[in-house]
Amino acid sequence: MARIVDGEQLNMVGANIKKARLALKLSQQELADRLETIAVYVCRGSVSRIEKGKRTVTDIELWGFSKVLNVPVQDLFDQ
Repeated sequence: MARIVDGEQLNMVGANIKKARLALKLSQQELADRLETIAVYVCRGSVSRIEKGKRTVTDIELWGFSKVLNVPVQDLFDQ
């Protein structure tokens, strides 16, 4: 059975997370720190890997990115 995510990219939202983070002028560490305040634990290194598409994103993490970056979840998927 084929995996849902095959190939190099392990998520569909990383580039848009980075774009939203940069629009808010947040560092990866600042984003990780803000996620922690809502009990979503993603370290700075994981933020980097997510933005590069090298790490999967859980539904809870996706919700957290949406809240902290103040964008609808769907906007993280839109190209």
